[in-house]
Amino acid sequence: MSRPRLPRWAAGGVAVGLASLAACADNPTRPLTFRLETVATGLDVPVQVTAAPGDPTRLFVVEKTGRIRVIRDGTLLQQPFLDLSGSVSIGAEQGLLGLAFAPDYATSGRFYLDYTDPAGATIGGTTRIVRYRVSVQPDSAVPTPDRVLLSVPQPQPNHNGGMLAFGPDGMLYIGLGDGGGANDPDNHAQNKTDLLGKLLRIDVSGPGDYAIPPDNPFSAPDAAEIWCYGLRNPWRFSFDRLTGDLYIGDVGQDRFEEVDVAPAVPRGAGRGLNFGWRVTEGFSCFDPSSGYDTTGLTAPALDYPHAGGACSVTGGYVHRGAGSPSLYGMYFYADYCAGWVRGFRYAGGTATEQTDWPQLGPGGRITSFGEDTVGELYITTIEGGVYRIAPNP
Repeated sequence: MSRPRLPRWAAGGVAVGLASLAACADNPTRPLTFRLETVATGLDVPVQVTAAPGDPTRLFVVEKTGRIRVIRDGTLLQQPFLDLSGSVSIGAEQGLLGLAFAPDYATSGRFYLDYTDPAGATIGGTTRIVRYRVSVQPDSAVPTPDRVLLSVPQPQPNHNGGMLAFGPDGMLYIGLGDGGGANDPDNHAQNKTDLLGKLLRIDVSGPGDYAIPPDNPFSAPDAAEIWCYGLRNPWRFSFDRLTGDLYIGDVGQDRFEEVDVAPAVPRGAGRGLNFGWRVTEGFSCFDPSSGYDTTGLTAPALDYPHAGGACSVTGGYVHRGAGSPSLYGMYFYADYCAGWVRGFRYAGGTATEQTDWPQLGPGGRITSFGEDTVGELYITTIEGGVYRIAPNP
């Protein structure tokens, strides 16, 4: 059955017309003024690179297989910051998937992990959101968890989400996929009593587990942790460090990948929004049982088809580093299978200046982007590389 394209949607009662991203060959390319600088190689399935607040000398790399590695002053240290190998399930899309340092990490020593625990009543195990602390040695964490904050059973071993990030409001945001299996068979993403297929928002600033921020959009009988919903697999999301706008790379089903953007003004970046899955996939209707009713759904900023080998979007960051002024304000994203890197600027509710950046393709499968303390951007590949986006000399 064909799925009609939707040229215009109603988002929050306002019609938003957004053009779908064309195939790679249709996008303009920029001159070769930028390059990838190799930072490290030989890592074991790196899926995230990040930095601790206020620490300009180190990068922390999450390996899917269970370790967090440290790159200090450009050198990959042999001793892991933390090693959970053997304690996490690493099959399919499972593993150690996310790391976020508390905004007050310099004094509290707290950081948070998202990983898949093989224990649980379902074949997908359980997603755990766990708090750890740094040890007295700054390049080493206390090996035992400080507190398990949240446990979410996973029906299947895919669509785990896995991203953690502190927003500009100091709250911890958690990305959870729809629980796996084709077509979201249990309609988790549209069910507001279920945490799957959502971005969650919790307050972890207190001494206990966590608190529900009073301005979260939902309360009982809904799951009060939910910030926004209608997501299939928000593998990587980020906040623009200047504007606070939220960008989500939401992995599609069979036909389209999408990038969602939720401006911070006027309602809070993403607060209460429904991004459409499984009613829609990208701009296209998906679920016939929904009657293709898109009322109240928020359209993506762009989508792109599974063409030229594309299969899975890897969300990135808005470039705010000083090292490459002409890239300032451009959001970068990639496709895991096709290996290309693209960018756009978000202006007036529209993805503008949609651009291919062939000089930034690392020649592998891109698992994640990252950001250091000064806003410079990084790329990781499943083949074990970490790269920095840098201007040509």
